[in-house]
Amino acid sequence: QVQLVESGGGLVQAGGSLRLSCAASGTFFSLGTMGWYRQAPGSQRELVATIASGGTPNYADSLKGRFSISRDSAKKTISLQMNSLKPEATAVYYCNANYRDMLTRSLEVWGQGTLVTVSS
Repeated sequence: QVQLVESGGGLVQAGGSLRLSCAASGTFFSLGTMGWYRQAPGSQRELVATIASGGTPNYADSLKGRFSISRDSAKKTISLQMNSLKPEATAVYYCNANYRDMLTRSLEVWGQGTLVTVSS
């Protein structure tokens, strides 16, 4: 019942910045924790950051201070501000959302991903 659409991926030079956005749409009762995950070529998908419905963020330890997650509840979107990008940040970034449908069942949905390429 919820669809997630990511945007903002692209090519950026090392040291640069990029901002990703994820918009939720569809029919649902409420959105819970949302977040960003990434998967580099040949690697497992890993947590980047999550943000609770009330705005409390959590980050992968290695990314604290350089990545920042935010949420706009009215627009039903989350964003990921990525600064001081390193080549190892190259990955497909996926948006994730936990939500309750109209029957208040707890569900989870993933976006299709957006590619971030950091060149050196």
